[in-house]
Amino acid sequence: MAEETPRGDFATLYRATVAPLRRYLTRLLGNRTEAQDVAHDAYLRIYPSAEKRTLQQPEAVLYTTARRLAINRLKRRSISPISNDVSGLDTTAAATPGVAQQVIARQEWRMLEAAIAQLPEGCRNVLLLRKVELLSHREIAERLGIAVSTVEKQHARALRLLRAALPAEYGPGAQTAEDSRVNGKAGS
Repeated sequence: MAEETPRGDFATLYRATVAPLRRYLTRLLGNRTEAQDVAHDAYLRIYPSAEKRTLQQPEAVLYTTARRLAINRLKRRSISPISNDVSGLDTTAAATPGVAQQVIARQEWRMLEAAIAQLPEGCRNVLLLRKVELLSHREIAERLGIAVSTVEKQHARALRLLRAALPAEYGPGAQTAEDSRVNGKAGS
């Protein structure tokens, strides 16, 4: 039982794993910023169990959780109606976004929230369980007491409605308004 204190001590687990976990996730995701976000999410998910000392192998649970979150993020990159192009973030001069980027991000966030609020209740519930809680279609079906095929249809419909509700400039691969102004001036 002398081993129980280090195993259950979240701060010790964090200090021992934060750097290697971020390196692992950076290799998996190809982006340091996303890797930090996923690592943070993974720590948040295992924190309650780690603090209660109910985990037999907390490091293994942490890495499994982080890997699952990273894989889900990679999947979302290809199906999300919002562009996740973050390729330039690791090469920018500033460590934090500028005021203009923050304002644009807030506006985009409000538009997304409004679009999600306008979804039919079933679509909205399925979308949030899938994208926020990262549940599988089967897990959502069990939680809501509906068929997996219904979950799949509601999820697809929610994504389709979001694509239709959001301006085309916020779709995958689209430019921001600022990019358009810069490119428009360059071509003049």
